[in-house]
Amino acid sequence: MGIIRVDGDVTLINPIWLNEDGEKQLKSLGNVRRVIRLGAFHGVDDPYYVEKFQTEFWSQSGGTTYTQPNIDHELSETAQLPIGGSTLFCFRKTVQPESALLLERDDGILFTCDAIQHYGDYRLNNLPAKILLPLIGFPKKMLIGPIWLKVMTPEGESLKNEFERLLELKFDSLLSAHGSFLASGAHDTAERAFDTVYSA
Repeated sequence: MGIIRVDGDVTLINPIWLNEDGEKQLKSLGNVRRVIRLGAFHGVDDPYYVEKFQTEFWSQSGGTTYTQPNIDHELSETAQLPIGGSTLFCFRKTVQPESALLLERDDGILFTCDAIQHYGDYRLNNLPAKILLPLIGFPKKMLIGPIWLKVMTPEGESLKNEFERLLELKFDSLLSAHGSFLASGAHDTAERAFDTVYSA
């Protein structure tokens, strides 16, 4: 989960349900004003936050996996964003909506959902997951989500050009809905992940 705080207003990116202590820490940061969903396959906890904190809900339309809560503000590359100094990237050819949010500060911080994932370590996973993750295609590195890529690529097509567009963004840090935060070197690492999938 990403948390962006501006002048005491808090925005949640790809939120997950916290335990009691975690929610207390969240409340201490300020007024939780909005929830932003970046990917169609993440959203199970969005209704909780929208109802609990009476937040605005921002999302692309068209997702069929999680259809609640109702969208207050539709995300698009042309819509005005609620966070100053930010840019939204939208995949244009995926089977379901997927986007990434670039925060234009500190050399660029990119928030992603499933498209680009970074597994710096497995310390927050339980033992079975630690054993299983590298065996099913999630090693300790940055990658284009293999399951996501298979499901989201239209039959007979490629998302190569989509990732080429994404890599035109300038960012040095990355926080995905999966894995761990990468504080620096994220763009170069994402390029290597791209080459692994699309270089032939």
